[in-house]
Amino acid sequence: MNDCPRHIDADLVIFGGGIAGLWLLARLRARGWRALLIETGALGQGQTRYSQGIIHGGTKYALTGKMSEAAHMVAKMPEHWRACLQGHGELDLRAVEVLAEHQYLWSTASLGSRLAGFFASRLMRSRTRALEAKDYPELFRNPAFAGQVYELNEPVLEVGSLLQALAGPHRDVMLHSRGQMRLRAGDPCVVELAEPAITVHARRLVLTAGKGNAELLQGLGRSEPQMQLRPLQMVALRGELPGIYAHCLGSSATPRVTINSAKDASGRTVWYLGGQLAEEGVGRSAEAQIAAARAELAALFPWVDFSTCQWRALPIERAEVAQGSGRLPDDVFAEQQDRVITAWPTKLALAPVLADRIEAILQQDGLAPQPDAGFAEALAPCPHPSVSPLPWQEDTPWN
Repeated sequence: MNDCPRHIDADLVIFGGGIAGLWLLARLRARGWRALLIETGALGQGQTRYSQGIIHGGTKYALTGKMSEAAHMVAKMPEHWRACLQGHGELDLRAVEVLAEHQYLWSTASLGSRLAGFFASRLMRSRTRALEAKDYPELFRNPAFAGQVYELNEPVLEVGSLLQALAGPHRDVMLHSRGQMRLRAGDPCVVELAEPAITVHARRLVLTAGKGNAELLQGLGRSEPQMQLRPLQMVALRGELPGIYAHCLGSSATPRVTINSAKDASGRTVWYLGGQLAEEGVGRSAEAQIAAARAELAALFPWVDFSTCQWRALPIERAEVAQGSGRLPDDVFAEQQDRVITAWPTKLALAPVLADRIEAILQQDGLAPQPDAGFAEALAPCPHPSVSPLPWQEDTPWN
């Protein structure tokens, strides 16, 4: 590590190694920019590793009976991501594990749930279709099931493999910063790292650190743009469970519960629960949230035995640009002030859209990439961040 340069010039420095920062880094390097990424922990250690890996196409946001701004924003994302997963999109993501090509929506016997399914199937005809009972996934093939199942044309990705695929080709231009960091906006912008001891002069700084953006802005002496945190308390359970990727339709725009399946480090099946359950669980203790999840699953699947499952509550905080009402933003956010671009993608699927916005800012400024001149080679000996394990792959006690 003694060969790490004491000084380097860059076009852009990206802060934060989640999906937003990694996608932007890959995009900019493909365009010839001298871009480097700085991460103080492990790649994906913030919001990204808690993501359900769903490449939303807007269907679940149409459940109120009309297409929202958010639904229109994400409508093209499954197609965009699938092109990358097949190796002919803007990035080559053929190494990413696709957990499911399709998800499911299911309604219960309640009127509100059935109406939500009706609206979703009508508004998103190209992405949903009602299934016949013989085509239901295993979980719903029980005589006690009295609802309707719809196939949803939106893929689910294994987030760990996505992080590896995005990071792998660009690890040489990622710095793992483990000490004090000083930032200064200007011409040039200056980043001083204590460990590794390196000073970077850059034409632009890009903040894609999620919750960490607030601290970075503070380090720059700024309070704008303001950030909001929207907490969730997800629940994971593992045991003898069938694989499923599905949203239970309720009477609101938020699914009653969302279930995604994964594997832990020993190959056991894990269900990862989100949706309204996670939103309403914010004020509960871990024990109370697990009890609520048990009751919800028992009500939805009375034919499934959950008695031998192990459980974990997983509280997270989603970071976004502040909204007056505190609601979910309808759009990605990228704004420049004095050569510092602050950005939040809103959701994993919109990382390509966020990269578009940041590129547009650079183009409006009339910036173009500078010659590489051994940029990546100079940074190769520096310490590079590792990829964070997913929560259910950690050696952490379960209840």
